Amino acid sequence: MPNVAVIGAGVNGVASAIKILEHYVSEGKTPIRVTIISEDFTPNTTGDGSAGLWGPYLLGGTSQSKVYKWSKSMHQFLEKIWLSEDAGEAGVCLLPCIRLSTSTVDSVEDFWRDIVYGAADLSQEQLAAYNQGRSVKFTSGLSFVTYTSEPVKLLPYLMKRFLRNGGVVLRRRITDLEAFIADSEFDVIVNCSGLGSRTLLNDDHMYAVRGQVSRVKANWIFSAVLDESDDGNYIIPNTESVVLGGTHQERDYNTEVCPRDKQLIVGGCRRFIPGLEHTESLFDWVGLRPGRTQLRLEAERRGRKLLIHNYGHGGSGVTLCWGCADDVLEILMAARNGSKL
Repeated sequence: MPNVAVIGAGVNGVASAIKILEHYVSEGKTPIRVTIISEDFTPNTTGDGSAGLWGPYLLGGTSQSKVYKWSKSMHQFLEKIWLSEDAGEAGVCLLPCIRLSTSTVDSVEDFWRDIVYGAADLSQEQLAAYNQGRSVKFTSGLSFVTYTSEPVKLLPYLMKRFLRNGGVVLRRRITDLEAFIADSEFDVIVNCSGLGSRTLLNDDHMYAVRGQVSRVKANWIFSAVLDESDDGNYIIPNTESVVLGGTHQERDYNTEVCPRDKQLIVGGCRRFIPGLEHTESLFDWVGLRPGRTQLRLEAERRGRKLLIHNYGHGGSGVTLCWGCADDVLEILMAARNGSKL
């Protein structure tokens, strides 16, 4: 019987664990044991603080074709949930979005535009409305409809689904991966430790991308606005609050709320929607995204054991998790067929 350990209980760890477990359960031929091992679980993961808006973001030099495939798989997964009775529990909502760019060279990044619904370039008249009072003008924009899947709701939903199918959860901090692989009873280890891989594997390609957001009470906002400039802001409504962002400060490991960042976030968002001035501030949050020069999804043999790496998702953990889990399962099945794991 395959005995699988998934290290990390963020959205990529949980998605990988579910994908493997549900495949074997549905196949009904070979029993399997899948265990998620992590020091932290929802609601204390990095993803729990994020808005959960679908959209590839901060992925370094990761292949665009792979990002397209992985993000499309997740969009289809979210569509399936949204059409089911689980949408409310999983925090999946359909959301109109506007993406804006100030670049004089490129238009809004849109290699994924045929994945989302109703993508259309903004007209000059529409851009003019967003450019009122701005010194640096927006040069292009894209409107479309996609999903939010709030991790603070999606992760408990996925964990419930994992446990319902016989999954096992173990709270443990792993500091020595080599010793864990050698000494544990697991024959397959899936490493979804995110930023933790920087120390767990001495991976110098990993780095933190600090994100700070403010959440406000503004239940009259029903669409997202995102400025793709380096210092741009974004406004993303969730079911119970609206997320104002944000920062993406590379190699900044400060997890404390920075008053200056908050001022820039709130002030910038109010320029988009002046009415935000009258909203109630709920709380501020800081998280360290797992940045990497390139997302790592590959396997290596450690003696008779299989180690699968799935980490470095930048700001796209939610966007890529189901598609990356597809590849994790494919790697496992290929190894199983080749070596009878």
